[in-house]
Amino acid sequence: MKEEKPAQVWVPVENDDMHCFACGKENRYGLKMGFESNGEKLRSGIIVPEHLRGWENLVHGGIISTILDEAMSWAAIHLHKHFILTKSMQVNFKKPVKVSEKIWVYSHVLEKNSKRHLTMQADIYDKTGDICASGTGEFVLFTTEQFSNLNIMDSRSVEKRAKNLIE
Repeated sequence: MKEEKPAQVWVPVENDDMHCFACGKENRYGLKMGFESNGEKLRSGIIVPEHLRGWENLVHGGIISTILDEAMSWAAIHLHKHFILTKSMQVNFKKPVKVSEKIWVYSHVLEKNSKRHLTMQADIYDKTGDICASGTGEFVLFTTEQFSNLNIMDSRSVEKRAKNLIE
């Protein structure tokens, strides 16, 4: 008899940026992506709204790229507990993605290249389980001090997010 694997437990990942285009729950024009983790991967179930379409009923390729980048970024942040920025990414479009249909994106670490660099991967699946797009990206890890010195956000926001990363 084949031994069954225990069911994976997916736990919601907390987000405090309510206005991000990709993951902000209060951004009325955005994707409103929410993430769950099983400790090795992150996932997000998304229904891309009509206003983000390209031709006819297809999700715009730039939106697909955004979904992949966001998924890889969240996995890098959540699994490595650092601030990150995308250095580069490559996207492969395999099958059209339709608006208003649920898709799933899964992301994970492919390789930790050095103390400060990660290679990430993300894949988008349609409702039939087919891979529609995949992406790989190089991400740079930052300490709180290094990230603060970039002046991307105010120091209070950096400290608040740093506390959430470490805890």
